[in-house]
Amino acid sequence: MKTIIGALLAFVSILFRSRLTLQLEIVALRHQLSVYQRTTPRPRINPGDRIFWSWFSRRWSSWRGALVFVQTRTVITRQRKRFRDHWAKLSKQGRPGRPLVSKEIRTLIRKMSEANVGWGSPRIVGELQKLGIDVAKSTVEKYRVRSKKPPSRMIGITRIRSLIVAG
Repeated sequence: MKTIIGALLAFVSILFRSRLTLQLEIVALRHQLSVYQRTTPRPRINPGDRIFWSWFSRRWSSWRGALVFVQTRTVITRQRKRFRDHWAKLSKQGRPGRPLVSKEIRTLIRKMSEANVGWGSPRIVGELQKLGIDVAKSTVEKYRVRSKKPPSRMIGITRIRSLIVAG
């Protein structure tokens, strides 16, 4: 008796629904029926079914009422996981940090710093920009050649100190 009353109520509710809503519900129910038919006693859901339901849930607001073989919480959890995985994959593409400087530019920085000992990193950056090469000061500092002896001013201070100590 309950099933007959349930069927009659469902029929009456169908009279007040739009055609699009009915078509979407038919698609949802047919998909679930195909899952039941292709699997044995317990329905097995493959990745295609998961994608279908995540797509379908975004297109149709009443999808929860038509879903029978999976809990709605499962579909929402899978959508959130796909969203996280998508952005994690996008963020892992490429290498972190600045792009590598080509070998030619590195050798040019080394040659400029060896040839012009008095030039600091800002001056080398400026000269490279005149050539159309855009590099950061920290990049120049990383690749320039440093002299092994201290600058001449430091040598002078060291000599003065040695004279004071000796005298």
